[in-house]
Amino acid sequence: MKPVRLLVVGAAKAPWFRDAAAHYLMALRRYLPAEEVVVRDGKASEAARRKTEEGKALLGKIGARDFLVVLDEGGTSLTSRALAGRLRTMVEDPGRSPSFVVGGAFGLSPEVLARADMTLALGPGTLPHELARVVLYEQLYRAAAINAGAPYHH
Repeated sequence: MKPVRLLVVGAAKAPWFRDAAAHYLMALRRYLPAEEVVVRDGKASEAARRKTEEGKALLGKIGARDFLVVLDEGGTSLTSRALAGRLRTMVEDPGRSPSFVVGGAFGLSPEVLARADMTLALGPGTLPHELARVVLYEQLYRAAAINAGAPYHH
């Protein structure tokens, strides 16, 4: 089974975000191999240029055979059970590796969005990127627990 790759922009700065992300990443790893890949925040002060810098860094970490799921408020919202089904399909695909992307403070570049195989929304609102990371990790843990028949999702 290939690891689930979690590509994120920037290290979580607030300790509560770091702790929560680490907690759910460790919990996810009970069910699936998972790898977190952090790319640096862009340095440009202009949002569009910053997204471009971060997008180039992200695209440099994405393989040709990665099944890329990007987080975006315009994406598809899934129930936890529906996400579990999608996750099962992704991890069982022998030819592709599931990779989830959380952009930086200004979102994702058009190039990263264009490369996406799936665009996922964590809800109708916009979340700070550090919180989106925590919510994604929790939802992936929940989905993996559902697939394993564990009692976490009740």
